[in-house]
Amino acid sequence: MKKEKCTAIVLAAGQGRRMNTKIQKQFLEIQGYPVLYYSLKCFQDSPLISDIILVTGEDVISYCKEQIVDKFGFDKVTKVIAGGKERYDSVYAGLLACSNTEYVFIHDGARPFITGEILERGLAGAKETGACVVGMPSKDTVKLADQEGCVEATPDRSLVWTIQTPQVFEYPLILSAHESIRKKDMYGITDDAMVVEYETNRKIKLVEGSYQNIKITTPEDLAVAEAFLSI
Repeated sequence: MKKEKCTAIVLAAGQGRRMNTKIQKQFLEIQGYPVLYYSLKCFQDSPLISDIILVTGEDVISYCKEQIVDKFGFDKVTKVIAGGKERYDSVYAGLLACSNTEYVFIHDGARPFITGEILERGLAGAKETGACVVGMPSKDTVKLADQEGCVEATPDRSLVWTIQTPQVFEYPLILSAHESIRKKDMYGITDDAMVVEYETNRKIKLVEGSYQNIKITTPEDLAVAEAFLSI
């Protein structure tokens, strides 16, 4: 059986202003390795992934090539390219850099704790509907607020998920959805599933990620990440 080509687009162009540090969050270290190392290693080690496109800031392309890609032997990283002003610009740049790809895994490089099992579930979900996001059922009751900052509604917690990455798509589907939405106002677009939701009638499959699949955003997250690696 022919193996489909899967490309991982890893986003590492964020500034990490909430970290209150001069070092971008994806380059901060957890137990001696940069945050970005961990997700790249997962994609590198996964037999599902054919190649990796790393999207980062234009000013750190050389650093990423020398101090991360080459240093740690990530030979599946075939391109290190500059991202754009917004996250969706960086994703689009990554999509345009793909070559003969059938499925894409779009992942935030600030989420270090993905696993091979998460990648397998994501691809299986994408094969069902063409679009899949990983996430976890919410542990907390969620309230929807109105414009005055008061509670407007309380959705059924059993139907509420917190969404993570990677998000996995048929390549032609996500590329065409991005090209379509870029002709419109993209205000409020925070993930790639939203692009597919707005621009297509495809169902988006939900599969479980992990409660450990956190995004490193604040100093407290680094402490939690250290704890996870010590378990």
